[in-house]
Amino acid sequence: MEPTESPMLGGTSEELFALANAVAAVVGGPVSVEDLDRRVLAYSSLPDQRMDELRRRGILERQVPDTAERPEQQSQYREVLAAAGVVRLPPLAEDELPRAAAAIRAGDLPLGTLWAIEGPAGLDQSGERALLDGARLAALHMLRRRSAAELDLHAREEALRGALSGHWSAAEVRFRLGLSERTHPVTLVGLAPLRLPDREPPELTRLAAVAARHWSAVHAEAAVTALGSTVYALLPELDPTAVRRLAEQAVSTVGRSLVRTPGEGGTTPLRAAISRPAEELSELTELRAEVDDILRVTAYDQQAPETADLTEVHARVLLAHFADELARRPRLRHPGVTAMVEHDRTQHTAYAASTAAWLDAVGNIAQAAERLSVHPNTLKYRLRRARELFGLDLDHPDDRLSCWLQLRLQQRQ
Repeated sequence: MEPTESPMLGGTSEELFALANAVAAVVGGPVSVEDLDRRVLAYSSLPDQRMDELRRRGILERQVPDTAERPEQQSQYREVLAAAGVVRLPPLAEDELPRAAAAIRAGDLPLGTLWAIEGPAGLDQSGERALLDGARLAALHMLRRRSAAELDLHAREEALRGALSGHWSAAEVRFRLGLSERTHPVTLVGLAPLRLPDREPPELTRLAAVAARHWSAVHAEAAVTALGSTVYALLPELDPTAVRRLAEQAVSTVGRSLVRTPGEGGTTPLRAAISRPAEELSELTELRAEVDDILRVTAYDQQAPETADLTEVHARVLLAHFADELARRPRLRHPGVTAMVEHDRTQHTAYAASTAAWLDAVGNIAQAAERLSVHPNTLKYRLRRARELFGLDLDHPDDRLSCWLQLRLQQRQ
């Protein structure tokens, strides 16, 4: 795409592009309209106006290049948003051109910024008036666009919530989400905060608002809703590689946006779970269960991957379901393992830890003894006594598996 073209960008009205052209004609230099996330909503396309690489990249990428390494540029944005009039801004690099900018506001509510590269003759009073008038008109267009977008997002949010809760048929879900019968596959991504004992997680409403804004920017067909402690995004017609890339991007971008104090840096740790791709919307409740299973084991573990699908955490999910079943039906527990754990607790012995180490080492006495920092003969004695005291048949593979599973769950508690 050439920077002189003026396509529709993510639902931006043509009026904003026409407005940018009108202001650019008076100012004598290229003009762009940005929202508060520094996304380029519209830009002028008059010929023969000078531009620099920063503007060219902003148009091509639809986003002003990251300012993380340029604190001076962040200061410029703060200055523009705080000013009542036009702000003249010097270049920050040798290859950049001087700019002028004005805040776009609806009353006291900031909506974005209007930027112009100054023409060869600089910016006169008529140019400043054009920038201020353009900012006021841009506010009206952006408010109208935002109201329509918010209504659409709310409708899609309710539709996805009903679908994930199993309240509607696949046909009704498809209608409410505006998807055709040819729309497939669909993938569900769940986003949840990492639960740390010394850190309060962000409020779900705030996480949902930031995530919804992010997903609407990167995938126009995404539907987003919050249920429980998770924000879900339904992504239609994407291959697994694209879904993975967007999920990883969401963890990073949303995490940075949730930092409460502007300029403090850092990120709010999040976890993303990716479901398998499904061909039918009737599978949405199953996809939600899959995402919930993944987050159950990753959102409480600082060492778990930030973004994961079921294959990456399958064993841990299986153990979690095994633990659920034992909790529902305690009679399924091996009485010998229960007795051994209780004996260790009351008598300060180490039969359970020794048996678990031996099972973890697949029966390798020397390796297990090294992990326990005991002599191999000591470990052999403990294993023999465990058989005698608690009736454990460690020679049988099924009994070994049953014993190991219970001991693994005991270690995780």
